[in-house]
Amino acid sequence: MKRIDGRQPHQLRKIKITKKYTKYAEGDCLIEFGETRVLCTASVEEGVPPFLKNSGKGWVTAEYGMLPRSCNQRIRRSDTSGRVHEIQRLIGRSLRSVVDMTKLGERTIKIDCDVIQGDGGTRTASITGGFIALALALKKLKKDGLLPEIPLKDHVAAISVGIYQGQNVLDLNYEEDSHADMDMNVVMVGKGEFVEIQGTAEGCPFSKKQVDDLLKLATKGIQELIAIQKKIIGK
Repeated sequence: MKRIDGRQPHQLRKIKITKKYTKYAEGDCLIEFGETRVLCTASVEEGVPPFLKNSGKGWVTAEYGMLPRSCNQRIRRSDTSGRVHEIQRLIGRSLRSVVDMTKLGERTIKIDCDVIQGDGGTRTASITGGFIALALALKKLKKDGLLPEIPLKDHVAAISVGIYQGQNVLDLNYEEDSHADMDMNVVMVGKGEFVEIQGTAEGCPFSKKQVDDLLKLATKGIQELIAIQKKIIGK
């Protein structure tokens, strides 16, 4: 089966990552999953939320938004829908899963994920690019002498999988996602453990075997993404 954009079912879209896309952020990248483009920036702030004050631990959090004409219809600039909050929490959880907060110290790193253009997979691109921005910011803190070591335990990335026209497919674009029988967003760390799995049937219920097959496909895709992350970030 050839897909809308000519890919094979098991193929990622073309992935392009440009670091140092902006001037001021401590870490940043523009990440492109095909026609989906997300600008991810990391900002370092001294201090932590009140619930962590005097704990010796740091904090990593995220914000997500779509520019008004990132899609085929204008989105309100001040969109604070439930979807936005859900995605922000997902990005934050995913990134915190690989950070040793005790080694970060009492400082906060905020990851902003701004969708410039959306064609499906904006949350998975945000997590994958958000990790790069975070890692680059941590490298800068170490270089500047503010951290003795980089407090990362692993890499983390995310990808979508689904059943489209009866076929298991990797990294769905918007058209495929809109017409899929079921789709899943999968977040994994480099050693192969899952951070989050979100799966929904749009048509008929799905079986455990279908889930297992899709998770294998997602694992393959995430391994490819992490290999790309390593090239961009370096040691």
